[in-house]
Amino acid sequence: MADWRRVLVHLVANAEERFDELKYRLVYALGGPDPIKIVPYRGYGNRQRLYLKGRVLEDQGIIESRDNDSLWNNLVNMYRRIESDEVPHAHLKARFQEVEQDVLADEEGMFDVCLTPRYPLPADRIWHQVELELVEPLSPKQSGPVRAIGQVLVPPPSARLGVISDIDDTVIEADVAHLLSLARNVFLGNAHTRLPFPGVAALYRALFHGPQGDATNPIFYVSSSPWNLYDLLSQFFQLHEIPIGPVLFLRNYGISEESIFPLHHREHKLGIIRQMLDYYPDLPFILVGDSGQEDPEIYAEVVALYPQRILAIYIRNVSLERARSESIRELAARVAEAGSTLILADDSLAMAEHAAAQGWISPAALKDIRAEKERDEQPPSPLEKLLGAEEETPEIIIKGQNAGEIPIPPAMKQPDGGGGG
Repeated sequence: MADWRRVLVHLVANAEERFDELKYRLVYALGGPDPIKIVPYRGYGNRQRLYLKGRVLEDQGIIESRDNDSLWNNLVNMYRRIESDEVPHAHLKARFQEVEQDVLADEEGMFDVCLTPRYPLPADRIWHQVELELVEPLSPKQSGPVRAIGQVLVPPPSARLGVISDIDDTVIEADVAHLLSLARNVFLGNAHTRLPFPGVAALYRALFHGPQGDATNPIFYVSSSPWNLYDLLSQFFQLHEIPIGPVLFLRNYGISEESIFPLHHREHKLGIIRQMLDYYPDLPFILVGDSGQEDPEIYAEVVALYPQRILAIYIRNVSLERARSESIRELAARVAEAGSTLILADDSLAMAEHAAAQGWISPAALKDIRAEKERDEQPPSPLEKLLGAEEETPEIIIKGQNAGEIPIPPAMKQPDGGGGG
């Protein structure tokens, strides 16, 4: 980054820090913060380590969305999410089995927990609970201890592959390439009005359960949205019965180099994917993204770095520009030379047909995916029309391009307690 940018980021960050210090002094001078809550984000782990992120916030009173919520209610809830009041430098305790760890949040209320299990993890469970308790500060406006349960995913021995999926314009119709459409979808919608791509839930369920229906293949989601939208994504996944998994966000809180100059999206996303591949060295992976941003380029780079670990790349075609399609075709050829496959797919069914042909999902699942796709493509409701849902899905330019294939041996439950997402 250029020197002037570094200086500007430093000055703005210092100004924000000073402002926050004054704000928190004023809050405590006026009687202390509002009731405090711990918000754990679904984590991931293996038999040796459990990793969990979370945040300590003042409770803004965000209510779970309903399908008949007004635009005003949606807007108020979104304002409360974005304008969240963090509790800086909160002190917590994390407990798992008989292991206890002191945890200190940063100035944005964010905290990380990394625990080593004392005893072997049960082989019949994929979600493991980490107890969290706030030590300080405590709000005078609430009584009793502040506790929460964090959920950590550990893939079981039955897992045959892992899936890393983008969310925006891959699972959810976000239209991130168009600012006004994105703002409408984010600020005026809720978990009920945001739309999944047709058939995507059935496809992900099929990937999760594997070709025989007895696997438990972990799915990790990557989102460019801020952490503040975690509860919205959680409810969305539950409503549409999309297999849940850890959501790995690319955007940080507060003032930072990334928030002022989002120049490192590609490096950050590549780093997260590499972290997952290194964390689970025995699992091959399928990568799912869309053509709207840099997913094809990022995933092709992953194949070059891990030539025998990526079974296939599925790219949802959300761009009708011929030049973009041609550039992805060129990437597909490079991916094939590296020993994998890149599919530029018109819809979820095209991805599913390829996955079934490779033995990664059950052929019987194609019927369910096709039926769900047809249901999802029914005309939108009046509210969906008001929020800008399209009457028809765009005509597709290409179904896909197949290259070299890597065979694998043949072969989500909601965690107990804790939110969705």
